[in-house]
Amino acid sequence: MNEGLVKRDLAFNWHPYTQMKDCETNPPIPIQRAEGIKLFDYDGNFYYDTISSWWCNVHGHSHPAILEAIRTQAGRLDHIPFAGFTHEPAVRLAEQLIRIAPAGLSRVFYSDNGSTAVEVALKMALQFWSNKGRPLKTSFMSLDRAYHGDTVGAMSVSGGSAYNAAFRSIMFPSHRVPSPYCYRCPSAAEGGRCSFFCLSSAEDVLKEHSENIAAIILEPMLMGAGGMIVYPAYYLKGMRDLARKYDVLLILDEVATGFGRTGRMFASEHADVEPDMMCVSKGITSGYLPLGATLVSRDIYDAFYDVHSAGKTFYHGHTYTANPVACAAAVRSIELFDEEDTLARTAEINVTLKAFLDVAAAFPNVGDTRGIGAVGAIEMVKDKETGEPFPPDRRVGLEIYRKGLEENLVLRPLGDVIYFFLPLCAKKGELEDIFERSARVIASVTS
Repeated sequence: MNEGLVKRDLAFNWHPYTQMKDCETNPPIPIQRAEGIKLFDYDGNFYYDTISSWWCNVHGHSHPAILEAIRTQAGRLDHIPFAGFTHEPAVRLAEQLIRIAPAGLSRVFYSDNGSTAVEVALKMALQFWSNKGRPLKTSFMSLDRAYHGDTVGAMSVSGGSAYNAAFRSIMFPSHRVPSPYCYRCPSAAEGGRCSFFCLSSAEDVLKEHSENIAAIILEPMLMGAGGMIVYPAYYLKGMRDLARKYDVLLILDEVATGFGRTGRMFASEHADVEPDMMCVSKGITSGYLPLGATLVSRDIYDAFYDVHSAGKTFYHGHTYTANPVACAAAVRSIELFDEEDTLARTAEINVTLKAFLDVAAAFPNVGDTRGIGAVGAIEMVKDKETGEPFPPDRRVGLEIYRKGLEENLVLRPLGDVIYFFLPLCAKKGELEDIFERSARVIASVTS
């Protein structure tokens, strides 16, 4: 370990989602370089990047095609404001996004990360209804375990959690409805039969409040930070139908699920759902540079299109909106899906991942396993029969994380949910090695 670098880091840096006092005993690991699905420290040790560096690395680290695209574009045009100017990478990327996006989406509004892509969608939804002469539609419906980001609007439509507990005084109220968390579903506890009470609960809210609800916002098929909750396509279709029935917009947050993670380019394709707005980020550049985008339908765009004096302009922007270098990286990343048949690779990853989850399901303290595409989750519990969770101060997830590092694995948990968010370039031999090591780690904690 490069102790000098760690000492300098702790002297000046403040890390995200981190109680810095914990760093006294668990300091950050200095990483010198990365290649493929491996991270390398200063001592030459490697770690499998099983979480795609926070869910964004799609094609592997140091991919030569993306690096070349970045170098070329940086030497040509590094940055200009996207108000009053345009450039080839932004136009090409918009064309590519609309080509691969669900039908009905026709315009792209750029930002710089997932939270801002969501923030854009929320503000657009509010102004859309105002521009349409329905200014009372000013609230949102979201899920009680959702996570949509850390800006104020994104927090306000997320579930209550440690992520936003300190900031509730500045969050606006939203209508939170039960998440489709099948493992902990009340109807499952009553005999295992799914009644989709989560859908009926959502409809109850819409019946009473639809005149004031601007949009429903959902993470399609896979709820990320809420516990890697995988839910049925039927639920997503049902929420789409409710949005249409009660005349509210449907915003799909594909920040984590987009760009092949679930086995389709976008998770909404599993249910053939066409949203009014779609938020993307993370995998858009394969994690090489920050970039976000909000895709919208023609109806949304048209509600803002008018003479200046009509007051319908969307006054929102970011300094780094449509940064040329980031856009060039994103264009090249999307091209690689065809060149390297990335979605077929995701299907192959899923086979190996599913086999491992089936094995893990038999471990003593594994309550549930779930997966979709290249994403899998293992929920650790105190009591396998009842599903009773471990007490928070037990910190089982943290124990598994630490033991994972000893096995050259990055198993960063979500509470006591251990998950895999695998780069889509992972090879079968690498996957088998990852899962063999993971099994040893989990067995050592649960035995």
